[in-house]
Amino acid sequence: MTLAADGLPPLREVIAAHGLSARKGLGQNFLLDLNLTGKIARRAGDLAACDVLEVGPGPGGLTRALLAQGARRVVAIERDARCLPALAEIAAAWPGRLEVVEGDALAVDAAALLRPPIRIVANLPYNVGTELLVRWLTPPAWPPFWTSMTLMFQKEVAERIVAPPGSKAYGRLAILAQWRCAARIAFELPPRAFTPPPSVTSAVVHLDALPEPRFPADPGTLSRVVALAFGQRRKMLRASLRPLGPDVEAWLGAAGIAPTDRAETVDIERFCRLARIVAANESGRASPPGR
Repeated sequence: MTLAADGLPPLREVIAAHGLSARKGLGQNFLLDLNLTGKIARRAGDLAACDVLEVGPGPGGLTRALLAQGARRVVAIERDARCLPALAEIAAAWPGRLEVVEGDALAVDAAALLRPPIRIVANLPYNVGTELLVRWLTPPAWPPFWTSMTLMFQKEVAERIVAPPGSKAYGRLAILAQWRCAARIAFELPPRAFTPPPSVTSAVVHLDALPEPRFPADPGTLSRVVALAFGQRRKMLRASLRPLGPDVEAWLGAAGIAPTDRAETVDIERFCRLARIVAANESGRASPPGR
């Protein structure tokens, strides 16, 4: 048997030995090139003093790269029981540094399993990737349990995360990510890098949690305002935000937003300003215009 640089079999041999054909229903597309998994692990930064959360490790290509990159400890959440024997082999090769949790990442309290500082690094299953990201971006308190996230998405989703105001991709996801994080696309991966090849290009996004949000706002109010604004993005804001109340046009003006503007033209600072005005008026307090 040919061994890879980490002393374990190549991923193709692991997949063949354990019968791990990717399942579309689980959003699986395996990344088999250990050079590419190593590149993702390196983009996550210095892992030596960190616990790392990985979701959807599959046969363990990225898991192996994270351990080889020096991660203090990796907690890998895997829903597909077929992958557990392959992951157990990795755990045996790296004693005490890999914990595999069988379960649905949407239901597992990952923060309780990890010791700070914590980085999240994952080739996320396509079918739950965006939902997991939104959950990680909207914790009950900020800063969150993680310090950075290095995540793979479909390129279209990655572009929505980093999109600037005025672009077609700019929307709720961009505001959630950029309000409290520094976000950038690290690099792209073509379909041929995966088994089976997906129909779209993928991209790795790196997000660093900011100590505080860029602009003050109540998270719940901001989320509600942004959801309404982009829920009918072709409409003028005076129409899409009408459910906020009869004074919405005055509130828009006080926030420096024209009632005839559309959501994609409004930057995060003004959305936060509007959220503060909405929250103040809903609580019965006067809000100084533009503050």
